Amino acid sequence: MNQEIKRIEESLKESSFWEKLKLVLNEHINFSQDISISVKDVIIIITVIFITTLILRLFLRIITRRLPADDKAKFNVVFGYFRWLVYLLILLITLNAVGVDVTAVFAASAALLIGIGLALQTLFQDIISGVFILVDQTVHVGDIIEIDGKVGKVEEIKLRTTRAITLDNRVLVIPNHLYLANSLFNWTQNNPNTREFVQVGVAYGSDVQLVKKLLIQAANNQSAVIEPEETSVLFSDFGDSALTFKVIFTIEDSFNANGVKSDVRFEIDRLFRENNVSIPFPQRDVHIIQK
Repeated sequence: MNQEIKRIEESLKESSFWEKLKLVLNEHINFSQDISISVKDVIIIITVIFITTLILRLFLRIITRRLPADDKAKFNVVFGYFRWLVYLLILLITLNAVGVDVTAVFAASAALLIGIGLALQTLFQDIISGVFILVDQTVHVGDIIEIDGKVGKVEEIKLRTTRAITLDNRVLVIPNHLYLANSLFNWTQNNPNTREFVQVGVAYGSDVQLVKKLLIQAANNQSAVIEPEETSVLFSDFGDSALTFKVIFTIEDSFNANGVKSDVRFEIDRLFRENNVSIPFPQRDVHIIQK
């Protein structure tokens, strides 16, 4: 009997505890006549924000696991702004789910975001393009790229712009959205070595085998030319005034290809003079008809 009475008393105490807990959880905090939040709602909001934080951290870790340290730092800056936007949206959705009327807040936020988006459309395009560049590793520092007819060596990749040095040693600032709007040629993505060529014409009647030998010698005499065994000559055409040849060679620094080509041309001219191979110039016969 005594045990039964104790059991009843304990159950009464437990039920009293849960009733008090429910009262505390249902206690409302009134911010205004239209906005009232209970303690239970606050706990739900904190739990949702905590879960969102864990998901965002996991997402960030997956996205940046293959990025270099410098690119991770740049990406984290953009992700920081994105994270706060997600927090704001999750907060508004959670408040609406627990019964708080946030219609006015949604309407004001939508109008504000649309206005900001229209005003900063190009800026957002640049930043989004910068994120794509960092994630898919399309362009790296040191790459030689050609875009919109301009060639440059990439010196720095930022979130909004890419800075490159042109062939005439000028700074080329490329807005990142141009990568989405134009075709990008990356000269060195597959291999830093590139195949270059110099074209020259010789007079009809020249010894073509001697010409081939001299062209290969002229290219391989340059210290910038690597893999000399791959240097080749292409007999490309029978021109109007000359036999056209291309000497094709490999260099390691394609950014300075124009300088190497110039040195090859100097050497071709010297060797041709020494071996009596003439480089013709266009000739035209003028016939005067008198009536």
